Amino acid sequence: MSPVPVSSPSPWRRLLLGLLALGLLALVVHTVFGEHGYLALRQQQRTLEELQKEIGRLEQENRRLAEEIEALKKDPGAIERVAREQLKMARPGEKVITLPPKPDSQTNSSEAKKP
Repeated sequence: MSPVPVSSPSPWRRLLLGLLALGLLALVVHTVFGEHGYLALRQQQRTLEELQKEIGRLEQENRRLAEEIEALKKDPGAIERVAREQLKMARPGEKVITLPPKPDSQTNSSEAKKP
């Protein structure tokens, strides 16, 4: 048996294969890194999850505020509590004592550094 001669591919075929490989590489890069590629999709999914958490938190806060509104409409004790806590009001004969607000931790650390 005689060995079969191996012929090298023609220059046109080599060029065609090179262009095909280059096109395939460009397609893969675009699929991963493009404007609507995999990385952009993952970023949008993370943003969507964050927004859904924020929506849940806001819905919970809305429910709490709606309950507080109903309590203020119907419960005189709730109105009195708000008047005492937020407006610093008192019944006749009572005295209101307010304490100064607690200093911030940044204020304490800056005062501690002063000589």
